[in-house]
Amino acid sequence: MHILLTGGTGLLGRALCAALLADGHQLSVLSRRPHKVAALCGPGVQALVSLDDWLPDMHFDAVINLAGAPIIDLPWTTARKQTLWASRITLTEQLVTALQRAERKPAVLLSGSAIGIYGDCAEAPCSDSAAVPNPAPADFAAQLCAAWETAARQASTPDTRVSLLRTGLVLAPHGGLLARMRLPFRLGLGARLGDGQQWMSWIHLDDWVAAVLHLLAQPDAHGACNLTAPQPVRNADFSAALANCFGRRVHLAAPASVLRLLLGQRAGLLLDSQRVLPDRLLATGYAFRHPELRSALQSLS
Repeated sequence: MHILLTGGTGLLGRALCAALLADGHQLSVLSRRPHKVAALCGPGVQALVSLDDWLPDMHFDAVINLAGAPIIDLPWTTARKQTLWASRITLTEQLVTALQRAERKPAVLLSGSAIGIYGDCAEAPCSDSAAVPNPAPADFAAQLCAAWETAARQASTPDTRVSLLRTGLVLAPHGGLLARMRLPFRLGLGARLGDGQQWMSWIHLDDWVAAVLHLLAQPDAHGACNLTAPQPVRNADFSAALANCFGRRVHLAAPASVLRLLLGQRAGLLLDSQRVLPDRLLATGYAFRHPELRSALQSLS
């Protein structure tokens, strides 16, 4: 297949590009840094500088939309929120417009989303087979995900199926969540967050990539799909498992009040409880390579 990928130079995009190229697919990557696409995504990958480069007579068999500025790195000022919105919703709207004017429509759009759409679920499980309630106006992350999905759904037609990738916390050998956590936990300075009872829904990078390839090949897979391991854990258990990888124990805690003071609204990304279950992914027959946290962390340490 000839696949158009946005967000191809990010952590997830680079891993996915490698897998797609290994499977023999032809790739085009939309990037603001076209001169870096071949080095980051693979030799022979074509770079598109703008969606205007997608001319109506060009054909892509599939589109994978992963673009989005990092959500936790910088304070959510008004300007930063606008950047996060534009990098997700505005770009997705532009992508859908380009898709709709194509003479031959792609068979599938796999579009990024995140489990942040569920907000704080406390102890209730979050299933992609159930309707998601309207996000609370104060929950920016949930509002962002909801609008992102709404924009992507506009591409759905009898010719183009749309699958929404509700991604959890991705555990990768380099970069991402573990890159921030390794050093303090290796030094014995790792801490649980708040009371540590909030649920964390994670997925190994290998499973995330394999799940996306699986959904790409499933003609009946459409709508929201949780990309999380089938065994979410509480933050205290996650912290203990990570510390154990370095022969350490967790003796510290970061109080919720301090996290809220330091991070503002972003603290919800660390403190909200989301017990997310991959019901639809499992129903398609996907078999996880790393369903259990301890062995997943050991494979990455």
